[in-house]
Amino acid sequence: MDKNVKKTPFENYLEILSDSANILDLSENVLEKLKNAQNIHTAEISISGGKSFHAYRVQFNNARGPFKGGIRFHPEADIEEVKALAALMAIKCAVVNIPLGGGKGGVQCNPKELTEKELEEVARAWIRAMEPFIGPEKDIPAPDVYTNPQIMGYMMDEFEKIQGRSAPGVITGKPLALGGSAGRGSATAQGGVYVLLDYLKKIGKKPSELTVAVQGLGNAGFYAADILHKEGFKIIAVSDSKGGIYAKEGMNPENIAFGKKECGSISAALEAKNKGELCSEKTCCSPVAITNAQLLEIECDILVPAALDRVLTEENAKNVKASIILELANGPTTPEADAILEANNIVVIPDVLANAGGVTVSYFEWVQNIQNFYWEEADVQVKLKNIMLKASNDIFNFAEENKISLRKASFVLAVKRIVTAMKLRGRV
Repeated sequence: MDKNVKKTPFENYLEILSDSANILDLSENVLEKLKNAQNIHTAEISISGGKSFHAYRVQFNNARGPFKGGIRFHPEADIEEVKALAALMAIKCAVVNIPLGGGKGGVQCNPKELTEKELEEVARAWIRAMEPFIGPEKDIPAPDVYTNPQIMGYMMDEFEKIQGRSAPGVITGKPLALGGSAGRGSATAQGGVYVLLDYLKKIGKKPSELTVAVQGLGNAGFYAADILHKEGFKIIAVSDSKGGIYAKEGMNPENIAFGKKECGSISAALEAKNKGELCSEKTCCSPVAITNAQLLEIECDILVPAALDRVLTEENAKNVKASIILELANGPTTPEADAILEANNIVVIPDVLANAGGVTVSYFEWVQNIQNFYWEEADVQVKLKNIMLKASNDIFNFAEENKISLRKASFVLAVKRIVTAMKLRGRV
């Protein structure tokens, strides 16, 4: 392949899968099953004003339980990307050993060009197209890029209208008032922090000794920065899609979030601060502007990519100065970058473990919906911590015993669990 041509996310998945298959000595028959989605559903959906969009749902593997995965509204999402994300959801659920499979879906649209009413129409139209294929015992969607709890509320309502019954377990990531789970908003970040703290404890490092850079101040990135700050880490750099800031003395993420909310972006907040137009009490550090590319290469102990996929590549991996990478984004590191980071003794805590707190609390939401019995946030946190620590222990120990990276260890253990379920069902 031409070095200038980026591999698709699905090609990256296949490459990691192939490595795992070799370690497990899987047969070609089994490997083929893991390479292909069980079902791919597509439809054209229409809303008022004559607008139509391509809608899809990829159901990758349900050997361990109902398909599970988000729905994204994005103009550039294509089937190759969605297939990869569906496959990785199956892996992720197996990594943390929850009884769910992998799915992903969405609509090719630009939500920034749609009104709130049109977004509701798109959400309801997606459900009308996909209703035969989803349900609490079949496939349980959730929010993803440019979707949110309100959109999940519309989707649940439309599904229940069609079915003529209450079915809150059809969707997770819902508003609390419609059966959502306490603790879901911060779950992705909190799960990653539990894993990171566990790893640092194993290597004898204290939070107060370590600096952190977070790329992406969306939901996962903000909560990660905020939780890590409160745990005693020094947050020295953060960014959003427009750019970032660096402050050697450290910063309070709540103050940065305040500036972003007031001004629209971190860069705009910095400019306003420098002009004296933003409350200095709320922006108490002295940051300088940096780009997203610079943030990835900044001198720090822990780098947290929490936004886009494929940001760490063959081109920039050699310039990464962090000693630990906590992947809160899906697929932020290409296989080529992985090899470089491993050669440079940089520890990568992979996405399928690091950001699995989100799907774990989605699983909790589904369980609560089915029981019609809801837990306090403290109960959710205890259960989340137990699952994340069990998964991290399994993976850290397996990686150490077999002298392989944490990503390879995660995939090997997950694939082994999926294949075991497939064999017990007689599928292979």
